[in-house]
Amino acid sequence: MSEAAYLGLLREVLESGRDRKDRTGVGTRGLFGGQLRFDLRRSFPLLTTKKVHLKSIIHELLWFVRGDTQVKSLQAVGVSIWDEWATAEQTARFGRPAGDLGPVYGHQWRNFGATKNADGTFARDGVDQLARVMHDIAEKPNSRRLIVTGWNPEEADQVALPPCHTLFQFHVQDNEVSCHLYQRSADLFLGVPFNIASYALLTLMVAQAAGKKPGDFVHSFGDVHLYSNHFDQAKEQLSRTPRPLPVMKLNPARTNLFDFQFEDFTLEGYDPLPAIKAPVAV
Repeated sequence: MSEAAYLGLLREVLESGRDRKDRTGVGTRGLFGGQLRFDLRRSFPLLTTKKVHLKSIIHELLWFVRGDTQVKSLQAVGVSIWDEWATAEQTARFGRPAGDLGPVYGHQWRNFGATKNADGTFARDGVDQLARVMHDIAEKPNSRRLIVTGWNPEEADQVALPPCHTLFQFHVQDNEVSCHLYQRSADLFLGVPFNIASYALLTLMVAQAAGKKPGDFVHSFGDVHLYSNHFDQAKEQLSRTPRPLPVMKLNPARTNLFDFQFEDFTLEGYDPLPAIKAPVAV
């Protein structure tokens, strides 16, 4: 599938979705259940019908992979996508200082189930799910347990925004690595283009670090929705014609998933239409 698959889902939600209230108070129109598939062998699924901010995607993904949960390291590189959930008002609800997001994605990926200290920090005694997956891809490539979960029921109510992209599984076949993501809640206009590119990039990184080639990225949804203040923006995007997808090149010297740096990624042939701004629902 290409960008047309995403646009098809966008149109389906806009035209056939059902309206409902939501946690943010903005209101959504959505569907329950859906799936997209992207072939990573020849192109990179960064949408062209609107410009997507790749810098934020790369820095956020590297932040996840490091296991970082402090927003200051994103702010230091000019990435503000987590700022709304890192304010003093948001973090005070959980007894944490401003900027400390708590057990969000990076924590779950690299330190799942860790012991919580008296001061609210976590010991380094949890499960490093990413390291385990890389080990198992090398030692047990036929395993059906190449899974990383971001959803910890004991900690889901300890953060302002529990993981939306909830669980992902890798699959190794014919020397190719594919990834399947389940996303419980999907902001189709703003969030999903980021999620597609992020997990496609993660798949490229995992494949290279494992000495293999990338295969497919499969993206499955639970509640996939448009916020009511994104309808006009979605219509504008649907009026546009997709352009050829770009190609992502990774620094071939990187053979360890945890060594990648921002400078190791080069996007070629990206010629998107202008960005379309829309408000974030918090």
